Amino acid sequence: MMRLDNDMENNREASQPQVRPEGVADKTIVHLDLDAFFVSVERLLNSKLKGIPLIVGGSSKRGVVASCSYEARKFGVHSAMPTRMALQLCPDARVISGDMESYSKYSRLITDIIRSEAPIFEKSSIDEFYIDASGMDRFFGTVAWSRDLRKKIIKESGLPISMGVSVNKMLSKVVTGEFKPNGEKHLPQREVRPFLDPLPVSKIPMVGKKTTAFLQEMGVNNIRILRQMPVKMLERAFGRNGRILWHKANGIDTTPVVPFTERKSISTECTFGQDTTDIRKLKTVMIAMVEKLAFKLREEQKLTSCVTVKIRYTNFDTETKQLHIAYTASDSTLIDHVLTLFDKLYSRRMLLRLVGVRFSGLVHGSYQINLFNDTEESIKLYQALDKIKSKYGQESIIRAATNGVSKRVRMTSNIFSGEV
Repeated sequence: MMRLDNDMENNREASQPQVRPEGVADKTIVHLDLDAFFVSVERLLNSKLKGIPLIVGGSSKRGVVASCSYEARKFGVHSAMPTRMALQLCPDARVISGDMESYSKYSRLITDIIRSEAPIFEKSSIDEFYIDASGMDRFFGTVAWSRDLRKKIIKESGLPISMGVSVNKMLSKVVTGEFKPNGEKHLPQREVRPFLDPLPVSKIPMVGKKTTAFLQEMGVNNIRILRQMPVKMLERAFGRNGRILWHKANGIDTTPVVPFTERKSISTECTFGQDTTDIRKLKTVMIAMVEKLAFKLREEQKLTSCVTVKIRYTNFDTETKQLHIAYTASDSTLIDHVLTLFDKLYSRRMLLRLVGVRFSGLVHGSYQINLFNDTEESIKLYQALDKIKSKYGQESIIRAATNGVSKRVRMTSNIFSGEV
């Protein structure tokens, strides 16, 4: 009976797509993830915070958790949860507002360390990195090199960081998650199935609550069962995502490590039909610019760390001023920075013929919660506005203050990404 079951399983798997696609060479991908990054930075700056349940985020009744310590997570607290709910789960937790400037500083420090050592790396968010170390075994052991890099980061930054090393990005990320906090693990190709099989399907990156619940209703509770399902059945249930899901269950991921550069930017300019000194008009146009650029950032899942404002006078004199900021894609935060820079820059009170805004120092990442101002309602509002704009266009919903100028900015602007 046992032999018959094994034969049936072998036949079923023989009819499935290849687990390792043809032409795809073995790679060595390193995934580095800073543990509870905001919390770790706060504890580095204040040792009295070590060992206690800690929440970084809004402290008001409508505040939101941006990050929490592992002591708080044991009670069910997690990021993006309303602070009031977090405190109901963990009444002894201490809530601090946090400091995005410090977090950005340490993120740049670790980026510089990785840049100095790694051949190709990708900064996927403020606290997460991928390194393509393929081929380095010709010179020295890739795993040993990765461990030395992790030790160097911990020593020079003072922050805990977890690491996974495997044959692709997805597997490295899953490995890192399983060995957090402050752990490391190498997963070679021969150990992929034994490692993945017992894990719940929710461990697969990008498998959310709805997909997990749907799979569980189908009787699929772990990755082994998902791996053994016919691809056609998954495609009928999930469309083309079904095949992607099967690939992930089998440890297949051909996504490349995208080389990181801080020189990418996105910008827009507006040349007026008639030169003006109307401050209200100028600021209204710049607010409309920021709205469009910030939406573009969020749409492409990018954050900016540098804001530049440009003005051109009627005599063609051109001046710029820039400011390095904490990583963000928030309209309100960026509008404040842009208007402050404009006030400092526009001092001659001559007629202006052009204004421009540029966001640079871009990294890939999701919108970072504003630790001081964002509430649960404001975050949901941003998400709702972005959904409307994505579906019906950027002009479908705008601020009342920019009504009448938003379309003109769109028609006369030059929005682009790339080196400037």
